[in-house]
Formats: sequence, C-alpha cells, structure tokens
Amino acid sequence: MKKMLQAASALAGLVMTGAVMTAAAQADTIKPAIVFDLGGKFDKSFNEGVATGADKFTKETGVKYSGFEPTNETQIEQAHRKYAQKGLSPIIGVGFDQGDAVTKVAKEFPKAKFTIIDSVVDAPNVQSVLFKEDEGSFLVGMIAAMASKSGKVGFIGGMDIPLIRKFACGYEQGAKYANPKVDVQQAMTGTTPAAWNDPGRGGELAKSQFDNGVDVIFAAAGGTGTGVYQAAVDNGKLAIGVDSNQNYLHPGTMLTSMVKHVDVAAYDSFKDAKAGTWKAGTTVLGLKEGGVDYAYDKYNEKLVTADMKAKVDQAKADIIAGKIQVHDYTTDNACKY
Repeated sequence: MKKMLQAASALAGLVMTGAVMTAAAQADTIKPAIVFDLGGKFDKSFNEGVATGADKFTKETGVKYSGFEPTNETQIEQAHRKYAQKGLSPIIGVGFDQGDAVTKVAKEFPKAKFTIIDSVVDAPNVQSVLFKEDEGSFLVGMIAAMASKSGKVGFIGGMDIPLIRKFACGYEQGAKYANPKVDVQQAMTGTTPAAWNDPGRGGELAKSQFDNGVDVIFAAAGGTGTGVYQAAVDNGKLAIGVDSNQNYLHPGTMLTSMVKHVDVAAYDSFKDAKAGTWKAGTTVLGLKEGGVDYAYDKYNEKLVTADMKAKVDQAKADIIAGKIQVHDYTTDNACKY
C-alpha cells in the first residue's frame, strides 16, 4: 500500500511538473500584437508611447510583435480578429474606441489574451488599463498658471469625449489651485476620431487662443498636438505636451509634458504574458502608482523654476496623500473645484 501511494505521488509530481513546463513553454513562445489607434504609431504621443514600451520588450527579449495602424474604425475589429485567428496573443488595443471590438473578438477567441488601454472590457481574457489623467493634468495646470505672464492659459483637446474632458478638468483645477484668478480657455478639435490627427486644425485653434491673450497651451490631442506646438513656436508662446514626454520636440517652447505611462502598460502586458503571470481584470494607474506625472528634464529645466517645481512637487505629494482631491470629470460629467 505504501509503495502504491509513493508511486501515485511520484506520478502526480510528474504530471504537475509537466503542466508547469507546458505553461512555461506556451508563455515563452508568445506572439504579441498591437492594434494602434487612428492617430498612427508615430504620433509622437499616445500611440508612440505604447510602441516605446513594446520596443523595450522586444529589445530585452528578442520577441518581436506585430503592429497594425488602422485608417478607419472598421479596420480595428478586423485587425483584432485577424490577429486572434493567427494565434497571436496578447493583443493590445490602443484607445477607448476599441472597447466594442475587443469585447466581440475576445468572446470569439476565449483562449487569446487581450489588453485594452483607456477602456474597460469585463471578460475573463481581457486586461483593462486605465489612468488618472486628471491627476497628471492638475500638475501641468499648476505649472501653466505659474509660468503664464498674462494670467490666461489654454487647453486644446482632440476628440470631444468624456476622457478628454477629464484632462481639461484636471488641468483647470490645477491652474486655479496655483492662481484662483487665472483664465482657462478651452477648445476641442472635433467629434470624430479624425480629431486625433489634424495638426492644421490644432495650429488654427492654438493661434486663436494666442490671439486672445493666452500664453501657455496644454494639448491633449494626439497627433493634432504637433500643430499646437508649432503654433507656440511661431508665436513665441509656451506649450505643454501629453502622453509621451514631448519636451524634446521644441526646447525652449515646451514648458512640460503630462506623461501618461502607456509604455509601461504595453511592456508589462507582454512581459507578464511571456512569464506566464498575465492576469485579466482592471488596473487604474495614477500618481501614486507612477502611471502619470509631469516631465522635468534638461529640455525644460530653464522654464520650470526651482520655486515652481517645489510647489508642484508638494501638490503631487498632497494628491498622493489624499490632502488634495482632484475631481474626475468622468464620474458625473461635470467639472467641480
């Protein structure tokens, strides 16, 4: 009887070891993919941040990823399905507007893993990553108000959706925290996904705000923001970048950037899948988690004074500690102070 139990135990050990080895082998041979947002992989902002994280993963592991840049909304669902059919996994969907596509395709291919950024899909094979953009925007709003000589700062958003209103609301809260009398002017580029990639329109909106006395503009508009930044250069004003650290684009003009670490979301998704530790569910990243921040480096250190930095760093600590409550526009579709 004892020998039978020992044999059974040994067999169970072999089966368990085999299962672990199989899972490890499957994880190690992942075939990752990314379906980018309509702004394109090289938008110097949101999409490019995701690509940066994926490129880091490839450099470290040698595992290459497939990437698709859709030119219209219909192609998004088609791309997810095509990748899933080919056995690629995990598949990252970049942007809130991929929610419906991921919901459908994830249900059709339950064995594939999906990560979606800026949207929530409740499914056992989907990982949703959200950010507290309002917290990071609060900080750059403070910097804008402190740097402004006119007492007027601007905001230019891409597509007019609650998520971008969340950026705008956080920015205005931060600006008024630093200077209660500051005038915050806002404009949205459009109501369709084309608003993410219209530098010409971004430049026009920026010039209009500059003509109205604004001397600092925060652009949360994807590729459209490049037009805002160029307008700032042309008019001798200041601009604030978004998503990626864009300070390097126009040194002396880029006051700072509201960094949203989508690169980390992409890198972690691929890394965890390879390690066999990838998990479905929703993650929300704010200042405390290192998901958002403001950028300070050699390109803007002459624009952000020591006093400005000290004040914004204190506000950052107070937000993390809960002493400053930043209102999230998306909770009630209203901006409160």
